[in-house]
Amino acid sequence: MNQASSTPRALRCNIAIIGCRNAGKSSLLNAIVKENTAIVSDTAGTTTDAVSKPYELLPLGAVTFYDTAGLDDEGQIGKLRVNATKKILLRADLAVLVCQTKGLNSTDKETVALLQSLQIPFIIAFNQADVCTPKEDDLAFCAQNNIKFVSVSALKNDNIEDLKQLIVEIAPQEFKDEQKLAGDLINPKDTVVMVTPIDLSAPKGRLILPQVQILREILDSNAAAIALKESELQQVLSNQKEKPALVITDSQVVKKVAAIVPPEIPLTAFSILFARAKGDLKTMVEGARKIDNLKDGAKILIAEACSHHVAGDDIGKVKIPQWLQKYCGKNLVFSFCQGNDFPDNLEEYDLVIHCGACMLNRIEMKRRINECVRRRVAITNYGVAIAKTQGVLERVVKPFNL
Repeated sequence: MNQASSTPRALRCNIAIIGCRNAGKSSLLNAIVKENTAIVSDTAGTTTDAVSKPYELLPLGAVTFYDTAGLDDEGQIGKLRVNATKKILLRADLAVLVCQTKGLNSTDKETVALLQSLQIPFIIAFNQADVCTPKEDDLAFCAQNNIKFVSVSALKNDNIEDLKQLIVEIAPQEFKDEQKLAGDLINPKDTVVMVTPIDLSAPKGRLILPQVQILREILDSNAAAIALKESELQQVLSNQKEKPALVITDSQVVKKVAAIVPPEIPLTAFSILFARAKGDLKTMVEGARKIDNLKDGAKILIAEACSHHVAGDDIGKVKIPQWLQKYCGKNLVFSFCQGNDFPDNLEEYDLVIHCGACMLNRIEMKRRINECVRRRVAITNYGVAIAKTQGVLERVVKPFNL
C-alpha cells in the first residue's frame, strides 16, 4: 500500500491549491504528484468539488493536496463552489496560490488578505513560466508583504521541485516535530495497561485509531502494553508483580476503572491524551469545569470530526447527553455536527463538546478551539467532559499537573 495513502488523515499536512479559474491549479497538482489526478481543461470552472490527492512529500512526509474550484467563480452555483473552496481553506495547514499569466488580480489580493487573516502559511506560484515572467509590480507586492513565491510551468514541469522545497520550508513546525500522545509519560521496560471496552459502537474486527496510535507509541518506547476489557482489569492488576506505570482507559468506563485502579497508579483516558496532543488540554479542562454552571435551556453542541453510523449506545448522540442531563439535573438542549462542518453560529451555544479529534490534525483542532475561545464559548472534549460528569476529572488530569 502507498505510504501516503495509508497514513491516517490526522497525521497528514493538508495543502490547498487555490486561485482563480484557469490559473492552472489542476495542471500544477498533476505536475507535483506526477499523475493525472485532476481534470485539466481550457474551459473555466472545470474543477467543481475539491479533488484530494495523498502524496509523500519528503522530508515532510505524508501530505494531502486539495485542488479547488476557482475563487472568482460566478453565478449562484459559482458562489457555492467558492464557499466550498473556503471551507477547504479552514482545514488547510498551508496553501499554494496559483496566479495566471496576467499576474495578481483583485481576487488574488483578496485571497492573500484572507490567508493572512487565517494565519495560513502560503506561497504564490506564478504559473506558465514558459510563456511569461512575473510582473515587476507583482514581485514588489510579494516583497512588501514578505510573501514567498516561485515561477513555475505546470506544462513544462519547470521549477516544480523548487515549489516542493518551498512547501517543506513553510510547513508548520507541528509536521516537522514528532508529536507525542503518551510517549513522554512512558519509560523503557514500563508496563502500560490499556482498557478498551468493546460495545455496539466499537468497529468490528479492529481497534479505534487512538488505541492503535497509543499502542504503537508504547512499543516504540520499548515498554510493554496490556490491552484488556474493563471486566478483566481487577484480575490483571492483582496478578502484576510490579505496578503499571500508567493506565489508559476509554472514557466510557472511566468511573469504573478509577474505582479499580489504586490512587498511586497514574490514570488517564485516550480522549484526554488526544486533547493534550491535538490542541489545548488546559482550555478543555476549564471548559469541562464550566459544566457546573449550566442552567436550564443551555445549548450544547456535540461536534464530531468524522461521520459514522449511529449505534444505539452512540457515545456522542446518546451517552454524553444522558450523562450531562443526569449530572446537571437541568433541561439541556443538544445540537450535533459531523465531519468537516463546524458551525458559524458558535455564539448561540453555552458549551461545545468535541470528539477526541483522532481524524483531525493538530492545526485543524487548534483552529476550532481558537475559534471557540475567540467567540467566548467554552469548549471541552468527550473524555474530559465524561470524566467531569463521572466525578473523576481531577484524578485523570493529575498526570499533567492540571
